[in-house]
This record gives sequence, C-alpha cells and structure tokens, in this order.
Amino acid sequence: MKSCLLIVDVQNGFMNQHTKHIPVMVERIQADYDVVFATRFYNANPSFYRKLIGWHRLDRDSDEFMLAFKLRYSGRIIDKPIYTCVDKLFVSELKGNEIGAVDVCGVDTDICVTKCAVDLFEYGIEPRVLANYCASHAGASAHENALRTLERFIGKNQVVR
Repeated sequence: MKSCLLIVDVQNGFMNQHTKHIPVMVERIQADYDVVFATRFYNANPSFYRKLIGWHRLDRDSDEFMLAFKLRYSGRIIDKPIYTCVDKLFVSELKGNEIGAVDVCGVDTDICVTKCAVDLFEYGIEPRVLANYCASHAGASAHENALRTLERFIGKNQVVR
C-alpha cells in the first residue's frame, strides 16, 4: 500500500497567529509520503458561506485562495467550494492507487479537517489525523475540541498526537 498525505486548506486566507506555524511543518513532511494532495477552499458566489454564515473571504481570484506553503512537484491540488474534497471520484482515485489509509493535516481542525477525515472514514478509507500538523484559525480551544470530537467520530487511535 502507498502512503498518502492530505493537506487541507493551508492557504493564505486561513493564516493567523494560531495557524502560521503549519505551512513550514507541512512542507517538511511531504517527503515522507508516496502521494500528496493539497486542497484549496474557494468561496463561490453565491454560496451558503456568504448567505448563511456571512463569510465573504477566499474568492478564487484572491491572494487568500493561494497555498501558504510550497507543494512538492508531484503533489496534486484539489480546489473545492465545500468543506470536503472526499467524494466518489477522490475515493476511486485513492483505491486505484492502492491507498487504503490517508494521513490528514491542515487548517481548520474543527471544520474542513474534521469533515475530510469523517468522509474518508465513511467511504472505507482509514483516516489518521496528524494532530500536531493541524490548527484552527479560531484558536487552540477550537483545535483541541475538534480533536476530542474526532476521537469519538473516527476512533481514538486515528488521532495521532
């Protein structure tokens, strides 16, 4: 089986005092994996992010949308207008590449990282959330609460601290 890393939404628009350490960390660990994916969230217009949450950042043509780290040459970018990149097509690609487990890291632990990990779990791909390579731009308490929730959602041993 090939090793796989999913780097979730480590983008300029999510960088602040709580997340600024993540780009350097994810850059370094990419070399440890056979396959690396990185997601980029964009806020479509119109969207429920704008209408229901009142959140108007991360337009696709803004600097906020760009990755905040250097993705390795063979890494693949997945642009997504929703919380997750995990769908039937992505899972089919993983299985076609003999990937049965995915290490997940990135921003925000409490939203997109959780959604991706849970979706992998529900599609029968083993998720492992790399807690020290995740953060929430909402702060440490949001990150820690998400890790506790993930332990219940996908299993305590699936959250690697």
